[in-house]
Amino acid sequence: ITAISASGVHVRHYPVFIDLRGRHVVVSGGGEVAIAKLRLLLRTEARISVFAGEAAPQVVEWADKGLLILHGRQIAEGDADGAALVYGANDDVALDRHAAAIGRSAGALVNIVDNLEESAFLTPAIVDRDPVTIAIGTEGAAPVLARKIKTDLEAALPASLGLLARIGQAFRPAASELPQGLPRREFWSRFYFGSGPVALSAGGEDAARAELDALLQQVRGETARPGFVHIVGAGPGDPELMTLRARRLLGEADVVIHDRLVPDAILELARREAHILQTGKQGYGAAWKQDDINALMVSAARQGAQVVRLKAGDPAVFARLDEEMDALDAAGIGFAVVPGISAASAAAASINVSLTRRGRNSDLRLLTAHDSQGFSEHDWKTLARPGATAAIFMGVHAAAFLRGRLLMHGAANATPVTAIENASRPDQRVVATTLLDLPEALARANPQGPVILFLGLAPRRSDIDDAMAALGSRAQEA
Repeated sequence: ITAISASGVHVRHYPVFIDLRGRHVVVSGGGEVAIAKLRLLLRTEARISVFAGEAAPQVVEWADKGLLILHGRQIAEGDADGAALVYGANDDVALDRHAAAIGRSAGALVNIVDNLEESAFLTPAIVDRDPVTIAIGTEGAAPVLARKIKTDLEAALPASLGLLARIGQAFRPAASELPQGLPRREFWSRFYFGSGPVALSAGGEDAARAELDALLQQVRGETARPGFVHIVGAGPGDPELMTLRARRLLGEADVVIHDRLVPDAILELARREAHILQTGKQGYGAAWKQDDINALMVSAARQGAQVVRLKAGDPAVFARLDEEMDALDAAGIGFAVVPGISAASAAAASINVSLTRRGRNSDLRLLTAHDSQGFSEHDWKTLARPGATAAIFMGVHAAAFLRGRLLMHGAANATPVTAIENASRPDQRVVATTLLDLPEALARANPQGPVILFLGLAPRRSDIDDAMAALGSRAQEA
């Protein structure tokens, strides 16, 4: 079985934290490379043995203090027996491979410094706010990037974070009386992100402990928070184009009910404990019924869950928002709508065009071809005029109909039409064509993802594009 992450990318190194209390760790090497690893290992409770024919003064000093055992020779068979980890840190290929072979034969996990291919594990960059530990890894691809992230996190996280976590850790048995799930999570959120830091800063550890007692008493007297639904726009697919509010709500939700078009990269932002349910609708294929989606939202909220109904793009644009709001109103469920960037806006940005332009079009039509009866009843005469602009959602299967209606009402054969598939995503594709050639161009492209059609808009040409085209023309003439 091949493990694949939610984003579809293979993860070679699975991140875990190993308990090294009382366990044996062997380091082969006593120079600067070994010292870099030993600085981190000495923060653990491992029994550390160092094998080196010649050791740096720092290693000797640590040995004199009893922090590790230094053997003044190279590692040999039997030295790694029972070890949990073995490091080859000699900065010498032959010596490191020798140490690694000894470690593997002893059944230990082996790391050769700066040798990804022959290492069974990697040591990440660490941000230490004991007991809060953040490990940063790049699969060995970019250690400099890992160090930069570490530096940024060190500056962002207050030194008191670890102390606050230890105070909370000691209080966990008392807080266990709260029901699991939302009540307990809200209690700890209010302490760590609200009153806890304030109390610790004002009065030290005693004040923080007193705040925990007071907060627990307060929560005991509160009624259970009712279920609630946030209907959230996920945007066009790029997680960086989500609003801050959408990201926060997604990270807090108990239940996430999402459309098929919401990509895994956005779903990764949800809590690991959240129930994530896909209620996909696929044009001309199997789909959830809207009534079933409504019932699912209502059922989850009635059980007290904080629900995020996650929709691609903006929930107010061709997303059946009114039907879902009506269902929640009828059930007496509270809800709020969180707008998102529409796929039309993202698609226009991706080809560097504006949706409206003085002297070209003073209005913009948003159409959906999913409703075939409604699509056929549009004002085609107005849409066929020069300069008319429209964004057409779900229009791939209606391309031939679109061409026929517009040409029938006088549109020019050369009217530009641009199709953008998977707008804003890494696999975005742009097909620039004309109204006359639209169905054939789409058939050749065979898009599999969501597509926006722009009637009357072509991708913006830059000066560089024009220069390259001119060069190509002169080359053909020559």
